[in-house]
Amino acid sequence: MAGAAMNEILRALAPCLAPLLLLAACGSQPAATPPGEAPLAGARIGGPFNLVDQDGKSVKDSDFAGKYRLMYFGYAYCPDVCPVDVQKLMQGLKTFEKTNPQAAGRLQPIFISVDPERDTPEVLKQFVGNFHPRLIGLTGSPQAIAAVAKDYAVYYRKAGDPKASDYLVDHSRQTYLMGPDGKPIALVPQDGTPQEIAAVLAQWVR
Repeated sequence: MAGAAMNEILRALAPCLAPLLLLAACGSQPAATPPGEAPLAGARIGGPFNLVDQDGKSVKDSDFAGKYRLMYFGYAYCPDVCPVDVQKLMQGLKTFEKTNPQAAGRLQPIFISVDPERDTPEVLKQFVGNFHPRLIGLTGSPQAIAAVAKDYAVYYRKAGDPKASDYLVDHSRQTYLMGPDGKPIALVPQDGTPQEIAAVLAQWVR
């Protein structure tokens, strides 16, 4: 099952595998691309969704039409990686807000849970509130999360005993910058410095 999920990710990223390989080889630094050419242009990433935010309100992908989106998939009960990644991403966003507040205002940060059974709106509200006032947390039914994860080429599965209450969730680790039209633009280095993250945002968010 894991192999099939990974194949799905590779198929989604097929049009841009070369830039992604360069990205990995350079320690998650953004690969050099010709001016104006988005690294993920043509990748089959993204799609419609209908989820629930941290306030219990229904949220659709169309609600973000006209805005850039910084999208990270993780879960609130993650003991280490997710909180660190989100912290770095939001530090990068804050750096971008200081240097270019007008462009930053057109960027919406979004955290989508891959653990819908535990990540209720109340749990997400506490989680996202720790990182940035504009960060939106989204959850939904297991079926809705599975659908959006597939559309965004995100792999996830419960680790260990799925019946345990303190299980971990294995998931792929990537951050997407999506355009105002909902199409993918670039990967954002969630393990980068605030300056590196802000630099990627400044390159594409206008």
